[in-house]
Amino acid sequence: MSLSPIFRSFSIDLLAVLVIAGAGSIASAHPDHDAKPRAYDLADHFRPTPIPDRVVLTWSDDPATTIDITYRTAPGVEPTLCQWVEASRILGDHASGAVPESEQTEGTSEPFTSDRGDCLMHSIALRKLAPETRYAYRVGDGVNWSEWHHYTTASRDAKPFEFLYFGDAQNAVRALWSRVRREAHADAPRAAFALHAGDLINASNADTEWGEWHGAAGWLNATVPTVATPGNHEYFIRKLQLTVSDHWRPQFSFPLNGPEGLEETCYWFDYQGTRFISLNSNEKQEEQAEWLDRTLSDLPPARWTIVTFHHPIFAAAKNRDNSTLRELWKPIFDKHQVDLALTGHDHAYARSGLGGPGDQMVGAENAGEGVSTKEGKTVYVVSVSGPKSYPLGQAWDEPRSGSGIQLYQVISVDTGSIRYRAFCASGELYDAFTIEKDVDGAVELIEQAPETPEIRK
Repeated sequence: MSLSPIFRSFSIDLLAVLVIAGAGSIASAHPDHDAKPRAYDLADHFRPTPIPDRVVLTWSDDPATTIDITYRTAPGVEPTLCQWVEASRILGDHASGAVPESEQTEGTSEPFTSDRGDCLMHSIALRKLAPETRYAYRVGDGVNWSEWHHYTTASRDAKPFEFLYFGDAQNAVRALWSRVRREAHADAPRAAFALHAGDLINASNADTEWGEWHGAAGWLNATVPTVATPGNHEYFIRKLQLTVSDHWRPQFSFPLNGPEGLEETCYWFDYQGTRFISLNSNEKQEEQAEWLDRTLSDLPPARWTIVTFHHPIFAAAKNRDNSTLRELWKPIFDKHQVDLALTGHDHAYARSGLGGPGDQMVGAENAGEGVSTKEGKTVYVVSVSGPKSYPLGQAWDEPRSGSGIQLYQVISVDTGSIRYRAFCASGELYDAFTIEKDVDGAVELIEQAPETPEIRK
């Protein structure tokens, strides 16, 4: 059927009107093509909800038979529950996500107020677990649950393992540190834990910064336990008193075996034959020296001893020195033959040979007084994982150093050796060595650093 000329004319005119109207609508929907996007406040992204977030694994007791879980929700989300089961036995309901075979443990919660508002912090302690066993767990209030996570308990025996070590993350954590944490996981997917040598964030009580730190690691914090020592940026002044971040203890459950007043910042634990010690270099250094000497004297000897603290005994950055720490702590490290000292703070990289940098540092601009001779066997490391960088000071007699570089370390521990590897953020090997110890305790350091040029800012 053919259309009449009048109808054809009407149709064409109507189509033209619609096209013009449509063009106007499109134009009005995008009135300014040069307008900039509006900045989204990350604080909104990090607001708590009924769904558990910021799930973190830590130890306050024996890693072979226990684990502690902390997490966050919106206010009023209770009770605090954990369902857990051996991972090999999971056969979950495909509709609900529940695992009928799981056991359930109830924990505790406490209200928490940050600069971004109120939330509820939860803590659960799982005990009497079987050594060398992989478990699956989830946390929630009985209705709103996290996803199921895996965690593997340690062995009671001195078996090989590896762990991750990070210097300061501190700045641009979401933007620039997250890639470091994730690259480290790609290199060591079965790491026993992640050790942080302080300054995880920049402002001690800034909840958005803590949100960035939790978000950068994401689910890794829920399956790889965290070991952390506080840096100066985890501290603030309250009523003229130096005080650790309000976030520290609610979100981490560390051992309570340190000096009074330094709970969960100065502590020790053993993992598969190796002793790990966190020292708090921000305060009460003399009391910790006495505690460290007494503790290492009283405890049964361990095959290896590794300490971590924030401020390095031997500074790496220009115009820095921590002579008081060196005078108080290094003689104890020497006396008890500490193997590794893992630190941060200087936003640069430097690593000594056995016993530290040695006498040639006396008189250097960043050395100060009180440098003891190489009587000990400790290897001292200063590292940084975040983007902030300081220029190096006068060089040690160090095998490897660098600045303007983000790094992570993979440290593999065996009965007779510690293998240390430092990697750039993009995964290239930057430094490496192996410490070997024979049955009589004699120590040898084998240099394995690559021949690539050192990086300097």
